[in-house]
Amino acid sequence: MTTQQTQHGLVQALESKGALPPDWRGTVVSVDRGLFIPDVFEGGDFTADPEGWLRAVYSDAPVVTQVNDGKPTSDGEFKLFTSSSSMPSVMLEMLDLLDVREGHRVLEIGTGVGYNAAWLCYRLGERAVTSVELDEAVLNTARANLKRAGFGPATVLGNGREGHRTGAPYHRVLSTCTMRDVPKAWLEQCPDGRIVTPWGSSFFSGSYATLDVVGGNARGSFSGYPAFMWDRTQRGGAGRVTDIYHGEEGEKGTTDIAPQNVVQDDAAFFTALSVTDAWYRWYEADDDSGEATLWLLADDRKSWATVEYIPQAEAYEVEQYGPRALWAEVREAFLRWYGLGRPERARFGLSVDGGGQRVWLDDPRHVVGRP
Repeated sequence: MTTQQTQHGLVQALESKGALPPDWRGTVVSVDRGLFIPDVFEGGDFTADPEGWLRAVYSDAPVVTQVNDGKPTSDGEFKLFTSSSSMPSVMLEMLDLLDVREGHRVLEIGTGVGYNAAWLCYRLGERAVTSVELDEAVLNTARANLKRAGFGPATVLGNGREGHRTGAPYHRVLSTCTMRDVPKAWLEQCPDGRIVTPWGSSFFSGSYATLDVVGGNARGSFSGYPAFMWDRTQRGGAGRVTDIYHGEEGEKGTTDIAPQNVVQDDAAFFTALSVTDAWYRWYEADDDSGEATLWLLADDRKSWATVEYIPQAEAYEVEQYGPRALWAEVREAFLRWYGLGRPERARFGLSVDGGGQRVWLDDPRHVVGRP
């Protein structure tokens, strides 16, 4: 075992990236990530390749510990990653947004392997931490991991959307899974504090929502580019194009909008406010031609669309199949964003209260979406 394959090596890697906030350094140094990673995980096996296992565990990289909700997966079957130890720098980014202080009580949604809960326990004390996990097998493993590391926070089997009323009120709520909305229960259980969660819809889910809650009403902003697994009760579509496309022919046409423009981050963020239940894949040709295909795929797998990109073209071929005209929906949202002056995501905000959630531009009175 070399220095670069130990917890010390992980700390060095985070510091070299500038990803280790000073107030979390002692926590990362003291809590061994290896205690939370199984001997066998997706792409790693301690018995077969101990050096490879160490490199994976003590690097700033995610470690996938469950696929397809733990169900048997045959060779060649699509693997949906459903539980993991997140990338440590991403965990620290979220915790920095959370801004925990001594005396705070924290509700964590999604226990996973328990590593994040252990960090919170080390920093705040285990009595200040409650973690909720939907998957019983995942929770049992996390409990064992936490015990081995010397921590005993409250760990609860349940739907994280419901929080955990017995431990309320909390000063902070941290979700380690992507949410389509901020549940009412979180506002009720953290009526004056802060909520941080990955947030979005199927089309674009790469945002943190950081919300300050006052009197049960929340308001906040979007930042970052997280890539977390979904809240299991509200998953978006996933899979291979061939799982949805079976050679059908759709309605053909053309567009003058270059397809790559609609999937740039700011445009995609805005499109995702209305096109909430469809996702995309961008495939570049492997012949160095610069050509590419944008696939749009509905969560219910009943509709798809393609837009063919050719460099220097003035129009691009479109094909749409199924009950929904997916390109037409995306095009309409893109043109609305363009008409607003192509605002950056940082100009948008989120308000959540008893009336639901509202996304606004520059001012809470300028509501542009109610996803």
